[in-house]
Amino acid sequence: MIYNPYDYQKRATQKILDTPYVGLFLGMGLGKTAATLTAVDELIYNRFEVLRVLVVAPLVVAQDTWSRECEKWDHLKHLKIAKILGSAKKRCRAAESDADVYVINRENLTWLVRLYRNRWKWDMVVLDELSSFKSAKAERFKSFKKVRPLISRVVGLTGTPTPKGLMDLWAEMFCLDRGERLGRTLGSYKDQYFKPGRQNGYTVFDWIPNRGAFETVTKKISDITIAMQTKDYLELPERIDNKIFVALPDTAKKRYRELEKKYFLELPEEKTITAASAATVLGKLLQISGGAVYDDSGGYVEIHDAKLKALEDIIDVTSEPIFCLYGYRHEKERLFSRFAKLNPREIHSSEDIADWNAGKIRLLIAHPASVAFGLNLQEGGHIIVWYSLPWSLELYQQANARLYRQGQTHSVLIHHLLTANTVDEDVLKKLIEKDASEQALLDVLSDARARAARNK
Repeated sequence: MIYNPYDYQKRATQKILDTPYVGLFLGMGLGKTAATLTAVDELIYNRFEVLRVLVVAPLVVAQDTWSRECEKWDHLKHLKIAKILGSAKKRCRAAESDADVYVINRENLTWLVRLYRNRWKWDMVVLDELSSFKSAKAERFKSFKKVRPLISRVVGLTGTPTPKGLMDLWAEMFCLDRGERLGRTLGSYKDQYFKPGRQNGYTVFDWIPNRGAFETVTKKISDITIAMQTKDYLELPERIDNKIFVALPDTAKKRYRELEKKYFLELPEEKTITAASAATVLGKLLQISGGAVYDDSGGYVEIHDAKLKALEDIIDVTSEPIFCLYGYRHEKERLFSRFAKLNPREIHSSEDIADWNAGKIRLLIAHPASVAFGLNLQEGGHIIVWYSLPWSLELYQQANARLYRQGQTHSVLIHHLLTANTVDEDVLKKLIEKDASEQALLDVLSDARARAARNK
């Protein structure tokens, strides 16, 4: 296929060519991969500035997306792709092979650095989903930091550079400019742009940006970043968000209220509640809303099937493929069991992606974290069902964007299965408000507590 880039893709490619380290904050569906590969081709074969490129990506993206883009566009077909995936033996063989672009999943980056740090051969690195490097404590960040001085060019790709707030930006920018703009340490960044929020003694639970911090930080990084929102550049089909409320059966409602009461008693009002403890409570309540809860042995107890019945109703009224997203392992097991006659599938390989886009899969079941980044699934369907919602705004937006993106020719219908009068409603409310901060999680807990008090 002949590549006729849009103006925004040309801008992105030129930014990579002009800037040794750059962050492309491009919305979902704006063609980040093709624009980046076009720059890679130019740098390797026309400007002779780069010899080998390493792409660090989520596993499924590493397996499929980058090689598929090279196969798709005529001007990229000559690029040699090596996938550093699979067993250690296969990874070593791929890393030692002669190629232009080497693709590795981010979980194996530490392995690669440990093995090749003293003979590093990649002079350009593309971090596909830069936001996955937002934590300075993560091993992948620490590993990349070790080899960053050996790399002449870095490209960071993401549609959500600050999924949980401005604090996420420091580590991401360090991957690009080694602290040149936002400081050499996270501590100095905090001191300059934040003030302590809730704390207990010397323990600070959250950091609040100073007034004007967002504007100042944005200005500091503007020379090495380019930001574009999907809505400003693409005319997408209509998106229809639908709420489907299901009622808890009486026995399940009793169990929910008992658990609600139990956990709220364990978290008395005078106790300092952290995001971690709030997440634990909400996780239990969300499980019951979905129909089952883990027991002490690692198994699960099924409490109701109200959401499964709601999904059955959706399937009964359409012959279209359905993309169903779950939150817990036991939900996956129950979905596969309940709808076994439909031969539901997950995405594990390029073949699964191809089959979905060819219309060969009636029910595709996935956890949002496994499909949230880089997959083009818009050709296979236009109906999404959220069996249970993620807390992460980033995962929610990115998973929806697998179908609601450039190339989609139908209106996209997004069903949200919500158990009435439970935390399901609170989580969706916060996602719609586009607030994925820790404070929002605590707000949800507060709302649930207030509802529990009313239901006594």
